[in-house]
Amino acid sequence: MALARDTHYHNPPDYLVLEPEDTTQRTSNLQQTNTSGYKFQGSTSELLDAQRMVEAWGSEAKIYKPTREYQKLLRELLIRYKYRLDTNFAKMDRIVHPGIEEFKKRVYNIEVSGMTVGQWNRLLSSRREDSIAKSLQEYLEIKEESIDELLD
Repeated sequence: MALARDTHYHNPPDYLVLEPEDTTQRTSNLQQTNTSGYKFQGSTSELLDAQRMVEAWGSEAKIYKPTREYQKLLRELLIRYKYRLDTNFAKMDRIVHPGIEEFKKRVYNIEVSGMTVGQWNRLLSSRREDSIAKSLQEYLEIKEESIDELLD
């Protein structure tokens, strides 16, 4: 899945997927394997300049590689041009991967208290307070009451 994510996003110089710095000297529980995504934020002329830089790397310049040599080239872009850390990078829903899609399908079809997880998801993210309140009362017997009535 990580390879699918990294390959899906990586598109230098517009989008960079970077491996963590060397963490091999750390204990195994502190050796990082998570990558980070960076989105280009420079001007149009800077992007054109960065594209020329990437083209100079050769025919496989845009193919994601976790090697030290390739990651060093990516870090040169990160140093030379303006990028922002992409906090949405690791969201599973944005990665096209058959295993993830099968997992989502399976989970969304699980029934919980009279509705599937997918139905609960759609309802609770709809922000339709009347529908949410009605369903909470119907399926979970949760209703809004005043604190005074509860304490009596």
